[in-house]
Amino acid sequence: MTRVSRCIETCLRIAAVLVATEVAWPQTTDLVAVVSKPISRTIELPGECQPFQSVAIHANVRGYVQRVLVDRGSTVKRGQLLAELTAPEMKAQIAEAESKVQAAEADRVQAEAQLAAAQSTSDRLKKAAETSGAIAGNELVQAQQQVEAAEALVQSKRGAIRSAEASVRAQKDLESYLRITAPFAGVITERLVHPGALVGPGDDRALLVVQEVARLRLVVALPEEDVGGIVRGAKVEFHVPAYPERTYTGTVARVSHALDQKTRTMAVELDVLNRDGSLSPGMYPSVKWPVRQSHAGLSVPKTSVVTTTERTFVIRDRNGRAEWVDVKKGPPADDQIEVSGNLQAGDLVVRRATDEIREGDPLKPR
Repeated sequence: MTRVSRCIETCLRIAAVLVATEVAWPQTTDLVAVVSKPISRTIELPGECQPFQSVAIHANVRGYVQRVLVDRGSTVKRGQLLAELTAPEMKAQIAEAESKVQAAEADRVQAEAQLAAAQSTSDRLKKAAETSGAIAGNELVQAQQQVEAAEALVQSKRGAIRSAEASVRAQKDLESYLRITAPFAGVITERLVHPGALVGPGDDRALLVVQEVARLRLVVALPEEDVGGIVRGAKVEFHVPAYPERTYTGTVARVSHALDQKTRTMAVELDVLNRDGSLSPGMYPSVKWPVRQSHAGLSVPKTSVVTTTERTFVIRDRNGRAEWVDVKKGPPADDQIEVSGNLQAGDLVVRRATDEIREGDPLKPR
């Protein structure tokens, strides 16, 4: 047997012994520490843009549409005239109410003249009564009662005047409703009537729809598990399909504090300034919602978690040997992932773990 043959035979015997005794050689691996920190991540949520204010304008009095000064898409200011109605019978009602005021005024003048006459008669009788026996006492009493009755009549006529004047003011207030004005600055999104249409109370049909679009409400349905991280005043980015290259920003302003029983979500409103008018009510943006946890969690690199058909685990360095530790995965955040299990902050785990690193195998940190 040659020397080479004897060397090969010796090597084969040594390999057989090593396999039989299952000698494991230390594996050189990268180890990282388990970190305890609040996990912040971003999730994509659908939202809906709504006008900050929206109102359907109806007619407060019955009349015919005389003219409409705006149309769909018109930009209006607060108090701007939008439409005018005409109601001929209303002018007649105002004239009738004013004539009642004049009649009541004439009645008041007559009552005041009667009061003056009664007062004059009473004064003369009082003067004559200074002479003993000239005037009977009963006549003085009757004269005073006539004065009091005349004063009551004057007060009644004055009250009638005030009532008639109030009726005139009410009729003129109704007449002012013939002029339809904008309740706030915005855009006309619907025009539903044209000149000649009969409108008024009891008619469900609106004349116009005005929406405030310079400022919008962005409503986001937040999942129940993420409502604990809502921060009022936080800035949130979103995109819309119409302008995918642009990034918009909204501010968390209002929280409903109630969950939808069907979807288990909570409505959160963001205020969005729409200075250039590129956003419109009804758009469905994609919102990059920042999720913040109030408590600290344990996180490891995503590559440290091994998932098999039987278990999910990380490989911890226990006195230089591999130890499989079962964990449950939480939400990811960048290249990290939250885990829960028999781990503590500061434990060293294998950065790139696989199930080929068996339980108890020696580890050699790189």
